[in-house]
Amino acid sequence: MIKLLYKPVAIIAGIISSRLGKALFSKLWAKIDKEPPPKATEAEATAGKAVAAATLEAATMAATAAVVERASAKSFEHLVGVWPGERRSEDEDEDED
Repeated sequence: MIKLLYKPVAIIAGIISSRLGKALFSKLWAKIDKEPPPKATEAEATAGKAVAAATLEAATMAATAAVVERASAKSFEHLVGVWPGERRSEDEDEDED
């Protein structure tokens, strides 16, 4: 039941990570090229540049989301005393050794 309280936190974290990720990608791309990042359907853009932009954007968004989700989960655990996500069972930990 307590974990249900994390849902609004997760939604807010998702919004924050999306905005941070977009801003970070824009700053990173500006260091690579003066032109805005090309879309895959732009005829004038080279395939390599379009793929590079999409790859950098995806990596930036995924990494930002992971950082923000992890920080929000740790903060929730600190405040409430319950980890909001999954935990590995001890059987799975023993199988990996």
